[in-house]
Amino acid sequence: MTALPTRSRVGRVGTWARAAVALVAVAVVVAMTGCGSSKPAYCTDRTNLENSIKGLSHPDLSNGLSSLEAQVKKIESNATTLVNSAKSDFPTETSAITSSVDALKSAVTQLASDHSAANIAAVTADAASVVKSVKSFTDATSSKCG
Repeated sequence: MTALPTRSRVGRVGTWARAAVALVAVAVVVAMTGCGSSKPAYCTDRTNLENSIKGLSHPDLSNGLSSLEAQVKKIESNATTLVNSAKSDFPTETSAITSSVDALKSAVTQLASDHSAANIAAVTADAASVVKSVKSFTDATSSKCG
């Protein structure tokens, strides 16, 4: 009769200990992943939109309106992303963002074809409206994104 190879008791305990440590490590990683995603996606989208709006405060008009037009396109893109991620939770605020960004886009288009004082005033007013609508959204989401 041949004896079956046996592990020492210390070897078996070491294997179980390593397995237990690995399971704990996996549990910690899973728990930390859950904690990091506690904010809704629209919080990041909100920050992106706020940052793109900051570009309106000092547009570089040395190349005509192209810089302003590019900034408005960036705002429009970020606003669309935000609205798509938050409209079911904040329909009133996201609708206001969409309306104000559409008005700004229209005013900038009009300004490109006619540099009148009235069109400059319209861009200024519509830019202020965008800022106001995003601030309303920020206020409404402060408890979720804070």
